Amino acid sequence: MLKVKIDTKEIFHVICIEETLLTANMAEKLDELVAKLQTDDEKSLVIDLKNVEQIDISVPENFIDLHNKTYGKSKSLVFCHVHAAVKQVIDANTEPEALNITPTESEAWDIVQMEEIERELDMDI
Repeated sequence: MLKVKIDTKEIFHVICIEETLLTANMAEKLDELVAKLQTDDEKSLVIDLKNVEQIDISVPENFIDLHNKTYGKSKSLVFCHVHAAVKQVIDANTEPEALNITPTESEAWDIVQMEEIERELDMDI
């Protein structure tokens, strides 16, 4: 079971994970949730990790898969409020800068909006 809170904005969903430990099984549940959200309404995603204090070492791989699926649909994915211990596990198990990570939700929104503008400009060329 994975407890989350979803807040839907105009061009993206904010998914706040309400767990202190994110396991590999929970990360798979997150993938399933995102797949369902994207089926109903394809939007970019902001994943708020403010409550997550620890993650399994396999979770960053799930994050990379989620990132690739989201960008494959021409949408953005940004993680925010990442605790130092969680960031350490992500950094140790992914390529540098493989994921968009911001300190605040506001900065995550900015990235989503900037990438949306970039995609629109690319389509106009």
